[in-house]
Amino acid sequence: MTDPIYVIPDIHGQRAMLGDALARIDADGGARARVVFLGDLVDRGPDSRGVIDTVLAGQAEGRDWVVVKGNHDDYVTRFLEHGDAYASKGHPDLPWTAPRLGGDTTLASYGVATEGREMADILADARATIPKAHRDFIAGLPFFHEEDELLFVHAGIRPGVPLTRQSPDDLMWIREPFLSWPAPHPWLVVHGHTALDHPRHYGNRVNLDGGAGWDRPLCAAVFEGRDCWLLTDQGRRPLRPD
Repeated sequence: MTDPIYVIPDIHGQRAMLGDALARIDADGGARARVVFLGDLVDRGPDSRGVIDTVLAGQAEGRDWVVVKGNHDDYVTRFLEHGDAYASKGHPDLPWTAPRLGGDTTLASYGVATEGREMADILADARATIPKAHRDFIAGLPFFHEEDELLFVHAGIRPGVPLTRQSPDDLMWIREPFLSWPAPHPWLVVHGHTALDHPRHYGNRVNLDGGAGWDRPLCAAVFEGRDCWLLTDQGRRPLRPD
């Protein structure tokens, strides 16, 4: 029997939702459950610092947790290491601190104010305040995680390109041609990034991002081979191809 793999998509600073998702996973698979996080731990929600604290604490306790990097996680590294506040490919005119991108709430969770301040001053405070353990954790996240016939990645892949030649930008950012690609991939690709009203299974990919970054539910799932179930308060509910 295939060991289950649990998945948590884009959390976006929603620590309370994360706690609920982890409780559903513990109820289904126990404390030793293998969990893959699909990135975008931070931004928009009220407690990005608390989300990272939760993940780091779980890993320190020996939890079998793997985290891949999302584009919002990358914003943090780009800003702190390079002073780059304009790293968004979708909104290149907006700084990371803009409410639309959500860096303002991430920084606020560390006690760094942004409104009405010069970017250089925000950067200096962020570098002084955000713990090195958090910075190192985010900077060191892998871009994908592969297990058997499943590929876990934040945004998706460039169809037809070998995994070793996939670009980090695509893995964190891609939408087209990935989202409309009808043919099978070498794996069932499990991703987030493109927020939906509800997770969907497309046959060649599963998008689990139900929109927690926009205050919709955080939808945890479990895979056994290519079979997928969403975890609800009433237990598993199958998520099948449309």
